[in-house]
Amino acid sequence: MFSRRIQQRVRHLVTLLIQPLARLGVTPNTLTVIGLLLSIVTAAVITQGFLFTGGLLVLFAGVFDMFDGAMARARNAATTFGAFFDSTLDRYSEGIILLGLLLYAIQHPGLHDLLWPAGNEQSWLIAFIFIAVVGSLMVSYTKARAEGLGLECKTGLLARPERVIILAIGLLSGTGICIWTLALLAVFSNVTAIERIVTVWRTIRTTTTSTSVIAMTHEHLPKHELDTSEEQHHLPDTLRMNDAPAIHPVSTSVPPFTGSIQQD
Repeated sequence: MFSRRIQQRVRHLVTLLIQPLARLGVTPNTLTVIGLLLSIVTAAVITQGFLFTGGLLVLFAGVFDMFDGAMARARNAATTFGAFFDSTLDRYSEGIILLGLLLYAIQHPGLHDLLWPAGNEQSWLIAFIFIAVVGSLMVSYTKARAEGLGLECKTGLLARPERVIILAIGLLSGTGICIWTLALLAVFSNVTAIERIVTVWRTIRTTTTSTSVIAMTHEHLPKHELDTSEEQHHLPDTLRMNDAPAIHPVSTSVPPFTGSIQQD
């Protein structure tokens, strides 16, 4: 939902804030563990009914969650395990905070607010929390599974930053708004997961269709064209394209073209 420009500006600001800790030798994995502990504290505060304070802690924990990545960039210490460790503990952190809301709902059977029209707020809140947990896990799982298949999958309304901000707003606004917030998270986190499923399906379908078209085109080529193609395949590189002009790489020292070029 947030534009890439906003994300880059936030990351740049966090990187500036993290520089003093980087000089002290703090590791990114240490910050990841501290973030998990902060989420446990946040859940405990919410369980006790301090929703406003819990909302502030959710915001702080969300910002702190970016510190480990910024630390890895500042110290040039990014590792494959660090990325895996961070993503795994992020799932625990989000689940723990929602567990704090669940315990709060269980402890308040008489939960009531005029902003919720359906009544029986406790049952609704518990149901929304459960659905939100499933949705948040599925949003992360669909992205991870797609990337495991070599596909990019970053579409959808509610990635983790958006979920953190929506939950914090609900906690800061009060119990009634909190129920609406959990309803919003429950619905649109699952909508996001479905969006990613559809995106992966379309990507695979497009790739399969393109491959089939190429195969069919090759299959229906005249025999003499296929023979020519095969002969060209076995010729030396210098004889395959006689009419093509020779193209020689030209070195340059003008930034940013100095040295090798790598694609992210």
